[in-house]
Amino acid sequence: MLLPSYIIPPANESRGDGHWIENDWPHHTGGQSINEDMERALPLKTRVTDMLGIEHPIVQGGMQWVGTAEMASAVSNAGGLGILTGLTQPTPQALAEEIERCRGMTDKPFGVNLTVFPTINPPDYRAYAQAIIDSGVKIVETAGTPAVRELWEMMQPHGIRILHKCTAVRHALSAERAGVDIISIDGFECAGHPGEDDIPGLILIPVAADKVKIPLLASGGFGDGRGLAAALALGAEGINMGTRFTATVEAPIHQSFKDAMVATDERGTDLIFRTYRNTARVARNEVSQQVVAAEREGKPFEAVADLVKGVRGREGLASGDTDHGIWSAGMVQGLIHDIPTCAELITRIVADAEAIMRQRFQAMLTD
Repeated sequence: MLLPSYIIPPANESRGDGHWIENDWPHHTGGQSINEDMERALPLKTRVTDMLGIEHPIVQGGMQWVGTAEMASAVSNAGGLGILTGLTQPTPQALAEEIERCRGMTDKPFGVNLTVFPTINPPDYRAYAQAIIDSGVKIVETAGTPAVRELWEMMQPHGIRILHKCTAVRHALSAERAGVDIISIDGFECAGHPGEDDIPGLILIPVAADKVKIPLLASGGFGDGRGLAAALALGAEGINMGTRFTATVEAPIHQSFKDAMVATDERGTDLIFRTYRNTARVARNEVSQQVVAAEREGKPFEAVADLVKGVRGREGLASGDTDHGIWSAGMVQGLIHDIPTCAELITRIVADAEAIMRQRFQAMLTD
């Protein structure tokens, strides 16, 4: 097993180390950070932070309709890696303009997500990839079908770091052989498409860490410092978060969706499209329940196609109607108890993870 080469900054008495509550270890549930004396988290150094040029090993994954310049720049300015979602933009030219808009909002590294999935009317993926290349972006997150390899071949000669998200170790190893730079391994808890193997992160992450030699990000179910500490212990070198970032001040979605994530718990999702072999985890609402019922009755995709149109989901995100269409959310909703800024969230996660490793783990060691 390749253990993560992370480095915890040395203790500093002036930061108030050791003044913890709740059995002397961080168990944060929102609001004020447990380490109230710490104004800013010190960085955790891993191969991921070194490779991407970021302060903290936290990546904001690509999210359709959410990964805009406002979202990505807020994460990057907070020391993580913000990611624009390429296909949120209607054309390659619009993506190029969004990249420039993001550059005007941050001087820190950020990336672009480009996901390739089979659709009735597929976009011109190569044109989107060329827009990324021409814009000088040096970090791209990819996901989807094997057709994404054509885009890797376009981007790699230009020195672009490829961060590939996948849901199975066999796919991770294949991507590694193809020359991607970082693997983001996505457990069954995740929002969006968890694959068809149903392997949760507690198993998937260490299995991947045992076999993948390039840096590994853990994805699916992460939202606090305990998750980051656990991911590092399991062999990852950082975390990729989606749902948790949608419940932040800067996320460009209606407040009602953020409030809904705070109000629900870890049971507030549905798995849809299982019978169509294209499983997706979405927030449980009236539409998702209709889709689940239709699949239970053996109805074909055509029977639910109108319910799950992307335009309906986008309209809901803008209007505030959480039952208008389907929208992605993970089981991590059970860990969302507030709506902080991205800076507050990232600082809290890193500070709490460091405290767990320095205080709780160390206290368990005996001579």
